[in-house]
Amino acid sequence: MNHLEIIKKVEWKDLKKLSPKEMLIENNLSLPWFFISIFLAYHEYYLLALPFSGFYFLTALRQVHNGFHNSLGTGKKLTWLSLYLNSLTMLSSIHAVKFNHIRHHKFCLSEEDYEGKSASMTWYQAVLYGPKHIFLIHWITFRKANAEYRRKMLLELISIAILIIITFYFQIHFLMYHALVMIFGEFLMAFFAVWTVHHDTHEHPHIARTQRGFWKNKLSFSMFYHMEHHLFPAVPTIKLPELAERIDKILPELNKKQTF
Repeated sequence: MNHLEIIKKVEWKDLKKLSPKEMLIENNLSLPWFFISIFLAYHEYYLLALPFSGFYFLTALRQVHNGFHNSLGTGKKLTWLSLYLNSLTMLSSIHAVKFNHIRHHKFCLSEEDYEGKSASMTWYQAVLYGPKHIFLIHWITFRKANAEYRRKMLLELISIAILIIITFYFQIHFLMYHALVMIFGEFLMAFFAVWTVHHDTHEHPHIARTQRGFWKNKLSFSMFYHMEHHLFPAVPTIKLPELAERIDKILPELNKKQTF
């Protein structure tokens, strides 16, 4: 069964709408992790801060990912602000990531899918490819995006550069810690955000890997319901567990490859 047949069988459009509570969660999920990690780093508890920084990166990724697909429940201006602010805290142009992610959905695992390049690698090659991956994301945006995307990317990169210069010139240690951890996180994106969910799926690229298991999905903040996301990209992350239940019920025979 191909992805178009699956889409026709599953009810999903009602899942696009967020309640006020769900909207609040999707737009602020990353903030507690960010402030706790910064607080601990400020007091030089760097090892204690690490897991909170990791969960901040994961939840911020969830937030901007929803923003890419206009699934935050907010208007264009607030969605842009969310992407811009997360660019500053994640130290990467999120609009450059958005440009390549939209192309990833359109050209999934083809030659034109620059985000998905690491999916055809081994796991350790995907890890080593990380720095090139994040450079390529920005370079392809510069080469292929329209003027509006390039302006937004330039604004974000200039803002990040100013922030980094201030941080390291004035030796603001808790921000230096945060910057180094975020750069490390960006270098792992080719592995965690691409390889884990797309390796060995080239035969049916739109049917990505997914994840079942209550605690696995709780700890990963539902970010590994990737098959569900590729089939129905307009559905917000907070609704993906319900979408997965519908798919399992209607299509129990569907061969679902697990993420981990």
